[in-house]
Amino acid sequence: IVMDRIFSGIQPTGTPHLGNYLGAIQNWVNLQEECSSVLYSIMDMHSLTMPKEPSVLRQNILDTTAAVLACGIDPKKCFLFRQSLVPEHAELAWILGCLTNVPRLLRLPQWKMKRASQNNEGTVGLLTYPVLQAADILLYKSTHVPVGEDQVLHLELAQDIAQHFNKKYGEFFPVPKAILSTTKKIKSLRDPTVKMSKSDPQKLATVNIADSPDEIVLKFRKAVTDFTSEVTYDPDGRPGVSNLVSIHAAVTGLSIKEVLHQSAGLDTAHYKMVVAESVIQKFAPIRNEIKKLQEDTSHLIKVLEDGAEKAKELAAPIYQEIRRLVGFQ
Repeated sequence: IVMDRIFSGIQPTGTPHLGNYLGAIQNWVNLQEECSSVLYSIMDMHSLTMPKEPSVLRQNILDTTAAVLACGIDPKKCFLFRQSLVPEHAELAWILGCLTNVPRLLRLPQWKMKRASQNNEGTVGLLTYPVLQAADILLYKSTHVPVGEDQVLHLELAQDIAQHFNKKYGEFFPVPKAILSTTKKIKSLRDPTVKMSKSDPQKLATVNIADSPDEIVLKFRKAVTDFTSEVTYDPDGRPGVSNLVSIHAAVTGLSIKEVLHQSAGLDTAHYKMVVAESVIQKFAPIRNEIKKLQEDTSHLIKVLEDGAEKAKELAAPIYQEIRRLVGFQ
């Protein structure tokens, strides 16, 4: 495939968890090798949709940056930057918001779900952040966006907005295509029917990539399985064990079939320790690197600022042209 420009973003929620790593970050690392123009953004503006203390947000931005660098994101091969340092994101979001109808936003599942956590009132930001996402992508005339299943509807919105703009002002934006993650959604270790999440109140449900070996062992030992002791892969019938198999396959790079073949004859209790060990091995070097990077705050800030300078250079001429098209200039 000819990929002209890839854009993707990550919310600064601190150190990413196993699901973030396998679902997104690992893919980011591969894409920066395959494509010559790649932008990765720390989405600090999006994070305001769920209220945070300013000091927590500041720290989360640094921790997320340290983590993606430790996982292998290389600022020489991509632009890694903080969204709020490029004000054109918000300016373009305003223009695109004026082309987007409200009923379309009200139908998006994230609005329905997250509103519940804001006493069912829901802020303007929570309603319109998918328009800001569209602006994030279109500001750079991005052609491809790596997404998980839960973001497909948001990318469809961005595609529709691009087409709507093009119809009104003439062909301008490429319509961005999805690069779907091939990794199976990683589920919570305590409830294998829901995806692994940072905000899970159960501390043992989510493995963070900076967890100590002891923490990882404990979380896998307590992982919910079922009453059959054999290791099989049947996501509908045996979601708990199947989630362990998915994780094992993803961190070792083996296929599900190879993992099952290796684990023949093990009972689930022993198998949990095999999976824990493979996760520990995968993340040990990353964990050490995160620790090292976290001690050098000024380096992290500089990486994000340098990336923002480059992103601005790319965005400025495109945004000038948008200003002219809509009649601001």
